[in-house]
Amino acid sequence: MINLFLAGDVMIGRGIDQVMPHSVDPRLFEHYVHSAEDYVQLAERTSGPIPRPVDAGYVWGDALETIEAMGPDCRIVNLETTLTTSPDAWPAKEIHYRTHPANVAVLRAARIDCCTLANNHALDWGEDGLLETLDSLHAAGVTTAGAGQNLADARAPQIFDRPAGRVIVIAFASTTGGVPRDWAARDGRAGVDVVSGWSVGGAGQIAARLSTIRRAGDVVVASVHWGSNWGYDIPDGQRRLAHALVDVGGVDIVFGHSSHHARPIEFYRGRLILYGCGDFITDYEGIGGYEEFRNDLVLAWFATVDPESGQTVALTMAPFQLRRFQLLRPPQADVEWLASTLDRHSRSFGTRVDPTPGGLIRADPIQPLTM
Repeated sequence: MINLFLAGDVMIGRGIDQVMPHSVDPRLFEHYVHSAEDYVQLAERTSGPIPRPVDAGYVWGDALETIEAMGPDCRIVNLETTLTTSPDAWPAKEIHYRTHPANVAVLRAARIDCCTLANNHALDWGEDGLLETLDSLHAAGVTTAGAGQNLADARAPQIFDRPAGRVIVIAFASTTGGVPRDWAARDGRAGVDVVSGWSVGGAGQIAARLSTIRRAGDVVVASVHWGSNWGYDIPDGQRRLAHALVDVGGVDIVFGHSSHHARPIEFYRGRLILYGCGDFITDYEGIGGYEEFRNDLVLAWFATVDPESGQTVALTMAPFQLRRFQLLRPPQADVEWLASTLDRHSRSFGTRVDPTPGGLIRADPIQPLTM
């Protein structure tokens, strides 16, 4: 069996950057907030003082112990932060995320193997910012998928050879997730791998990319940044694309993200589809609006995959609560709220979700898998 750790949007910039040992210029270009320091103050007004400077493992909090205990073979996150000192904010874009390149130590603290970068913040600080991000991650031994110096680089799969088998990670972004079409990588131009809307043509492209490298027993993870920020409804086009990634693309896990909270879970032909993993690490603490979605509660996703069949045989989620820019174990009542909410919205996708002993959550297909 191959065990994977997946986490949705990891955003270690802006306010979080300001409490790290190395920080960038805090100036922002947002309508209502003009300094990253304001996000620190907002979080402190909400939850209490944040020490400065924090160490590289601080933001992971209790999650570090949980990740180590689960023993994943491969650790994959969607990094929604550039690591750059570039002063060139993307014009006409309001929200820009970045952290000092030295803060790559945060990712190393959790021993992250792969950062997917095909998302709507990869070029917040222009091509130079993306290139510095790539250099910083690669120099630290963290691989990347979904963005690169050119189109071939952005589309290149990453392969992780583990004792139980190989894990292949591929990543792309949909314009439905707020990714500008002009961020697309091209020959001779840095950028991300972008598809328009819910185009199922992307599934065929993935199959073509995998055709020369995939072996029997490989587990393929497709990271997809797609869809809106809030709500539990899954558009028909999104579901068709997810199924095409399995049927046509040969994908075993659809690792979807963009929404600020977790969305429905589906086991399609035994393959795991995560329509929205939700945020994982952010500086959103204390920001008002959409409180009914409880985006202070986040999930670490642990999938156990049978490499022979490609089916996910177990899915466990570890819930955490963001407090003072740190992941902490939540009260049991919050664990049960998360489980019941996901259960309610996943039932129509053939999935049940239940809390388990030890403060974890488990998802299973309502109909047992056939091997």
